[in-house]
Amino acid sequence: MPTERSRAANRTAAGPARRRGLSPLIGVLALLALTVCLAAVVAVGVGAWSVASPGPTATFDLEANGSTSTIDIEHVAGDPIDVDELSVTIAIDGRELADQPSVPFVGASGFDGTPAGPFNAETESDWTSGERAGLSLATTNRPELSTGDSVTVTLETDGKRIATLETTAT
Repeated sequence: MPTERSRAANRTAAGPARRRGLSPLIGVLALLALTVCLAAVVAVGVGAWSVASPGPTATFDLEANGSTSTIDIEHVAGDPIDVDELSVTIAIDGRELADQPSVPFVGASGFDGTPAGPFNAETESDWTSGERAGLSLATTNRPELSTGDSVTVTLETDGKRIATLETTAT
């Protein structure tokens, strides 16, 4: 038969045990809530990331010839580029040309003849790996291209820069 002293000991032992049993439950609930919140943040971040697509990815090679005033760009690898959506900006020694090419074109102010490859309006609008595009600057376009000049060409589609190419004219 339990005595008064043993009943008091049992009550004391039962009290802390009940409180200790509650602590793991609160910890599990807190971790579960934290996991749900982090999953929501990751889901929103991934959703925003895929909506803001960076556009096509491609690699190009630039060549410039000062004696013939020509600029050639080769699509080396990567996604096809829709030339109808392409914007080309050319700078010589840090100064942009007065007349920029509005690709594709056939005969334009500041350029001699018709451009080669996908820059020519008479060709396919998709510029694919292995194709070269070229144009010849007219002597009326400023600044003039000479051997040793630094040439920078920036390619953009839908307002997003896909390449900035630099070379020295040979």
